[in-house]
Amino acid sequence: MEFSTGFGWTRLPVLAAAFILGSVLTVSAQIIPPTTTTAAAPDDEAEAAESAEAPDVNDPDVLKGIDVDKLDWSQLAVDAGTGNEIAAAKKRAQAAGKDGLNWSSNANANGSSAVTVKQSVSSFWDARIGADMTVTSEPRTMSELLAQKATNGGSLPQSSGSAWAAATAPGAGSIWDKTAVEARVDPGAEQSKIGASLTKSVPLSSDTSLTLQNGYSVNQQGTTAVPGIGGHVTRNYETDQTAKVTITDTGTSIIAGQSLSTTDDKWLRKVGAEQKLFDNVTVSGSVGETSQGAINKSLTAGFKKSW
Repeated sequence: MEFSTGFGWTRLPVLAAAFILGSVLTVSAQIIPPTTTTAAAPDDEAEAAESAEAPDVNDPDVLKGIDVDKLDWSQLAVDAGTGNEIAAAKKRAQAAGKDGLNWSSNANANGSSAVTVKQSVSSFWDARIGADMTVTSEPRTMSELLAQKATNGGSLPQSSGSAWAAATAPGAGSIWDKTAVEARVDPGAEQSKIGASLTKSVPLSSDTSLTLQNGYSVNQQGTTAVPGIGGHVTRNYETDQTAKVTITDTGTSIIAGQSLSTTDDKWLRKVGAEQKLFDNVTVSGSVGETSQGAINKSLTAGFKKSW
């Protein structure tokens, strides 16, 4: 007796593939965790489809008045891992500004402006370069022209300027503590100067100190050539010596010194004192000799604030 299934051996691979596929789907259904989202009813689906239609014509246009072609789309090209790149760039720009040019301007009584620009070159020796300029403005009306002439003795103020460089370096062991060098050039006045100073500080007690300073400078003055007379250059050498005693508790300083130059035939002596009244305000007075033999007296008060 024979028994036949009616499928045949040729359909056995198809049945095996269907059995394997059903087993895989059953296992996947058991692994996937149940979700808390419930299926929406047909009525809810219809409402959601209606809400997804085009927006109402009365809705405000968020791009109104904006030229899309001028938008900076590069701002979106930021890696998700470097989302703070813009803030970091601003910090770098601020740091560069601190090390860049430092400008300051003050208005003068004659209508001009005193402009100063300086920049640090090296922090190791505290090297700096800069320029001091007097900038005048052209009068726009006749009243401004007359006002400027009245405040300048009948003539208009002229723009001028000088460039300078300065550096502060350490001293040489126990001989002196600090070395300062400064050079200045004024092309308009054909004048230049280079100088150096050596400073030594010695403590006398817990609240009293003595500061000794020797300075040396060379001043060069040129004259403009005129028809028949050629220009020439003159140099003047100067040296000065200063001793300063400072009492920290009272804020009092006593200064004594003398100076000598090639234009004078003797040492010119000078004594003075300086008193600090309160923060940033000081009063100073001095009495000194002049090359003509007269006595030069001065009394000044000053306010100095740095920020």
